[in-house]
Amino acid sequence: MNKQADLSPNLTHWQERVDMAAAFRWTERLDMHEGVANHFSLAVNDDGTQFLMNPNQAHFRRIKASDLLFLDANDPKTMDRPDAPDPTAWGLHGSIHRLCPHARCVMHVHSIHATVLACLADSTLPPIDQNTATFYNRYVVDGDFGGLAFEDEGARCASMLTDPKVKTMIMGNHGVLVIGDSVADTFNRLYYFERAAETYIRALQTGQKLRVLSDEIAEKTAQELEDYPDQAERHLAELKAILDDEGSSYAS
Repeated sequence: MNKQADLSPNLTHWQERVDMAAAFRWTERLDMHEGVANHFSLAVNDDGTQFLMNPNQAHFRRIKASDLLFLDANDPKTMDRPDAPDPTAWGLHGSIHRLCPHARCVMHVHSIHATVLACLADSTLPPIDQNTATFYNRYVVDGDFGGLAFEDEGARCASMLTDPKVKTMIMGNHGVLVIGDSVADTFNRLYYFERAAETYIRALQTGQKLRVLSDEIAEKTAQELEDYPDQAERHLAELKAILDDEGSSYAS
């Protein structure tokens, strides 16, 4: 019998909750979180307006599947709830789920290397290896940081994600936000963006000239990685298997 199924309380969207909880736990393990800030969300209805999200001021290391909030981006009374989400999380994620139905999952962090990249005057990510090439022509740089992501700022950010090809936002002076089709797809992208940013930052630190891939090879590599079968799903499945082996409470 499935171990995760044994732990399922009477909540809707249980498998989605388990996947989300695993992503929170592993993001903390990789030190890509920041205190009790940062947020992940996952749409669970057809038009993307109903979504799961982490509760306000909860540490990623402790989040369980049953902790996740069920929210409606079109509910104006959301912030009046006793378990209301973080207001910046509501402003950013609510706006994206309301305005970008293709953004099924949204993950926003202030991970170190992505944030360093976001603080450079030129925050573009050149294709210098396989990981950086993953994001070639598939990200946008937001150069108009307007403070905390309350609703107006969230709507402005959402307006930059209307092109389905753009799945990563380098949030200038802020951090990174990635979107995807599922928890596995989005977490995999978040993981590799941080790795890509680290490679680039460390390459800059050498002071040596960079070996930048041609546009043709960068695009070819990005497309090959997009078409690579089942990597994101296997990545998340392996992380959940490790958590299960350790007796983690994430799937409860």
